[in-house]
Amino acid sequence: MNFRQVHLDFHTSEKIPVIGSRFSKAQFQEALKTGHVNSITVFSKCHHGWAYHPSKANEIHPGLDFDLLGAQIEAAHEIGVRTPVYLSAGFDEKMALRHPEWLVVGREEGTLLLPDFAAPHYHLFCFNSPYLDYLLAQIEEVVQNYDADGIFLDIVGVRRCHCQHCTRALLAEGKDPLDDAAVAELGERVYKNYTKKVREAIDRIRPGLPVFHNSGHIQRGRRDLAYVDSHLELESLPTGGWGYDHFPLSARYVQQLGLDYLGMTGKFHGTWGEFGGFKHPNALRYEVSLAAANGAKSSIGDQLHPQGGMDMATYRLIGAAYGELEEKEEWLDHVKPVADIALFSCQAYSSFLDSSQGERNPDADAGAVRMLLEGHYLFDVVDAESDLSRYKVVILPDCERIVPALQEKLGAFLNGGGRILASGKSGLYEDKDIFAFDFGAAYIGQCPYTPCYFRPDFGMEGLFDTAYVLYSQAEMVSLASGSSLGSQEVPYFNRTAEHFCSHQHTPDSGESAGPGMTRGKDGIYIGWQVFSEYVRHGALISKRMVQHALDLLLGGEKTLETTLGAQGVATLMEQEGRYIQHLLYGVPVKRGSGVEVIEDLVPIHGVKVRLRLPRAVKRAYLAPQREELPFVEKGGAVEFEVEEFCCHQMVVLEY
Repeated sequence: MNFRQVHLDFHTSEKIPVIGSRFSKAQFQEALKTGHVNSITVFSKCHHGWAYHPSKANEIHPGLDFDLLGAQIEAAHEIGVRTPVYLSAGFDEKMALRHPEWLVVGREEGTLLLPDFAAPHYHLFCFNSPYLDYLLAQIEEVVQNYDADGIFLDIVGVRRCHCQHCTRALLAEGKDPLDDAAVAELGERVYKNYTKKVREAIDRIRPGLPVFHNSGHIQRGRRDLAYVDSHLELESLPTGGWGYDHFPLSARYVQQLGLDYLGMTGKFHGTWGEFGGFKHPNALRYEVSLAAANGAKSSIGDQLHPQGGMDMATYRLIGAAYGELEEKEEWLDHVKPVADIALFSCQAYSSFLDSSQGERNPDADAGAVRMLLEGHYLFDVVDAESDLSRYKVVILPDCERIVPALQEKLGAFLNGGGRILASGKSGLYEDKDIFAFDFGAAYIGQCPYTPCYFRPDFGMEGLFDTAYVLYSQAEMVSLASGSSLGSQEVPYFNRTAEHFCSHQHTPDSGESAGPGMTRGKDGIYIGWQVFSEYVRHGALISKRMVQHALDLLLGGEKTLETTLGAQGVATLMEQEGRYIQHLLYGVPVKRGSGVEVIEDLVPIHGVKVRLRLPRAVKRAYLAPQREELPFVEKGGAVEFEVEEFCCHQMVVLEY
């Protein structure tokens, strides 16, 4: 899979004439060269339902009078650019108007996503209807007639549908079509059948042609859904609702799945479907570098104008990022991450229990990733199938009660010398309020006061000797066999109409309610939902509690230590014969209604790095500059300093 890809959206209404009238092979090629692009996803069929080529399985767009898809593939291949082909699978507005009986239907009989056809948006199709055969014929036609380098199928996933086809199927099986469990199970089978039929249809013509089924997010904990794909495209537009924390969370999960993967961002100021919107070139430089630092290739979303001419401003923008990436590729491919910590994703935990999709970015997951990134810990995101033996610490954030299978897995991890950090209700048995592991504490119950205060028994940078308010629900424990790392203190009373004080909450009474953070044989427990709290409130105390716990649990075995600031990102990859240390620095700022924007990239000076590595380093240099970098080996670690970098710097350590 190529590093420098573009996803060329082309969703074009039939109300617009002269489609593709400004397409030019020379101009198309010029844009790709300007953008340093070596793969571009081009369109067979869009959300409106029309084909952009002559078609017997579909209908060519009424405003198009030539084979635009064929012309784009020919132009790209002529200059060595790959061309995966896109078909909208879940949306087809042309057929939604002709065959509304093929649409997904919600429990209340409205079409899923939209209540009716008056809204200016698309309607979702059920793959348990005759629509599936209609779609398969279109896929077969493209694979048969065009030199596609892959197939990209969009707007798919497991659906809970109450259409007539799904209802009849459940009734024929003797099941209740209003039973949520039965509907969910059928949705799983329908999606599995769809992916199987697609693979079979393609392999009859071109065996092994890459296929990706896009649902907008790779669900953690559902490896079965990931493995129907040839590779993974992690849709994650920071300005489009995903935010800058989503991609690292997603990438650090999929990097263990054994599939090639890319990060998909966009050139848009906002999200998909935006004409005339551009992000700052520095934002794309950072996002492409962030993908590289997480072992991913890159794809940048663009949208072709209906007249078919490529926007050169867009490709100059893309070229600013891809020109740099092209110089770095030697150190980016065939790498594996180095990690000390396994974050057991809340989404993966939910999938482990019931296979439901859940939130794309649960607060506990997002908060944990943000803390780990800011603390420059090396980590992976794991699920119930992950091999935990390579990690030193497992984090169970906020909500993960222990079922027998998970207890067995974590028990083996502990027996191998690992340790656990748990918070909130994590670490308690699923069916009883007792800790499954030895955190040095006995669980009492939820604290009746909200909020509560924490008085740490430790000092860290930015902490003072005082009591800190924590806004999430506190859990009360008593000290058992372990030690306390800080106490929980309660307010004078809860805030009510009859009892309130000042503007927000009641002050700390100084009365101790027992330990708020404990350490036992198996690890450390924090009696608040500190990871979710960090996303919602961002208070320093939450992060410092977690960092102190992790530093204690890692002891002298922490692989990476650095003076890079909190907004920097540090990852360590291993490639054959060498390690690659990535250092990034970019600060998203919120504009308008909360869109995260990167505009300024400032030079960073004097970043010191200390690495405990299992192999002796023979040479260090900066990449892609190939400048030798002095280093020393001291106390079992290699130490070096990067005098200055802007946005992204790689340090190569050969062994």
